[in-house]
Formats: sequence, structure tokens, C-alpha cells
Amino acid sequence: MRLCFLVEEQYRHDGMPLEVIHQLRAWGHRVDVLWPGRSLIRISEAVQAGSHDAWVLKTVSGGPGLTLLEAAASVGLTTVNDVRAIRGVRDKALAAVIARGKGLPVPVTYAAARPEEFAEIAEAEFPLVVKPADGSSGRAVRLVATPDRLLEPGGPAGPDGSAGGLLIAQPYVPNSGTDLKVYSVAGELYATERCSPLHPAHAVRERQVPLTPEVARITAEIGAVFGLDLYGVDILLGPDGPVVVDINDFPSFRQVPDAVARVSAAVLDLARNGARGRDAFATGQAGATAAPPSPFTASSVPRPTRPAASIGGGR
Repeated sequence: MRLCFLVEEQYRHDGMPLEVIHQLRAWGHRVDVLWPGRSLIRISEAVQAGSHDAWVLKTVSGGPGLTLLEAAASVGLTTVNDVRAIRGVRDKALAAVIARGKGLPVPVTYAAARPEEFAEIAEAEFPLVVKPADGSSGRAVRLVATPDRLLEPGGPAGPDGSAGGLLIAQPYVPNSGTDLKVYSVAGELYATERCSPLHPAHAVRERQVPLTPEVARITAEIGAVFGLDLYGVDILLGPDGPVVVDINDFPSFRQVPDAVARVSAAVLDLARNGARGRDAFATGQAGATAAPPSPFTASSVPRPTRPAASIGGGR
């Protein structure tokens, strides 16, 4: 197969996706790599119908790679994930509306262009978690205890007081200081614990953990709602149950056993069969009635030998 990976500067030395690219090449597939952040791209020639079996994006939110991926989709090329699904989760304000509209456990979300606007929120809803709507990798995430601390140094506002883009705020969910990151690799689910960016002093050993049935159900529903195949979900275990606080397309898949082989094989399967988001959006359902993705089945690809995390186990 012939694949094209769009890799932005932040990930030029990252194992995801570079090790996946090496693995696919080792299996005999042709992989072209475009670097949107540091090279001239002859876009009229690079993006042509039939040029590749699929395009794969590893980019920061708001990076130029997403435009190139959309260009590939516009001429009928398969994208991993489906480009409309990526747009749906890259904008955290949009993602919150879509998720809550489908009954997923997402906090009440407020949006504003300037942090001081959040002072209109009732003080009883503080502390708030404030972050850029287009943020990634925990960038500029703040825990704001009271309205009078919205403009303290270190926040997301620029020199003129503006955020340089939309901000979102959500009431803080009391938790142990441990985030649960759940990964989906074309339908197979894996979970890890890690330290919350809001509680950096809390010592947490990053490790794979079992999934409860409730968390597994929520994670699978997110894939169906957004039309995603390769994704990660950040979940907090709050006093009223699991709460979804972030969704990421093509994450790091850290602590997933045999991650490179699993993700590489999933990319091949999606390139052959198409990402599920394409059919979901084409029917106007955006995952509301989308069938679950098929596990990757490439007979020529070595299958991982270690099992997925137990979906029925407790924490």
C-alpha cells in the first residue's frame, strides 16, 4: 500500500508516529512523509486523487497539517482519522456540545474570548478549569479557584488581555489527582493512569490498568459519536462517576502493549476499508448509528501477542 503521513514539527522525533512509519516500511509498504511546518509542499501535485491509499495526520491543534488532510479528503482520499471527526474533537468547545448532546458525561462548558468574562459564572461553580479551545498536550490549562484570580499571571491571556482564540471553562471535578487515559486502537480499548496536569505534585506511576465496564462503554460511545477509529479519552473518576474532560485523535498510545504493531496494523486496515467516520458523516448520522469498527485483520501483518486490557475488570 502507499500511505502519506503528515507530521508536524512538534512530533518530528516522537515515537508516534515515526516508529509506525518505520514499521509500515519494514512490512513492505510505501510511506511518504510530509512536514507541513518546515518544508515547501507542492500541494497541487501532492494532493491528487488516487495518489495514496490513505493519509494519516499527527499534528498540533490548529496546525497546517489539518488543512492538507482536508485537501486530501476533498479529492476522495481516505484519511485516518476521518477529517470531519478530527475537526469535531480539535475544537474543545464544539466537542463538549456534541458530546453532551449525545448524553456523554461531560462537564457544563462555558466559552469566552477573554478570561475575565468567566467572572459572570456563579461563584458556587468555582473552582474552574480554564483552557484554550484549541489546546493540546495540557498547554495553558489552569485551575482557577475564585473569580478574582482569573487574570493572574500564567493564564492563557495575551499581553492585550485577549486569549488569542476561544477559551473554555468547566467546573472542576473533585478527583484523586490521577487521570485515566483510555486509548482505542480500531475498537480495542486500553487504559492507563497518569498524573493530572492540575496536580503535578501528586506522585502517580504511569501504568496500564484494567477498564471498568462503564468506562469502556463511555469510550466506545465517544468513538461512535465522533466517528473516530484511533483516539484517546481523558477521564476523571469523580464523586458522581466517570467524567470525560478531553478527547484526542491519534494520541501517543503510551503504555499500550505492542503499540507500534497494533497502530500500524490498524492504519493498514483503515486504509483498506475506510475510516468509519466517512460513512457516518455521509449519512448525516455522525456516528449516532455507526457500526463499531472491525478489529484490524491484515493477514500479512504480524499480530500482537499480548492481550488487550480486561474490559470487565475493576480498578
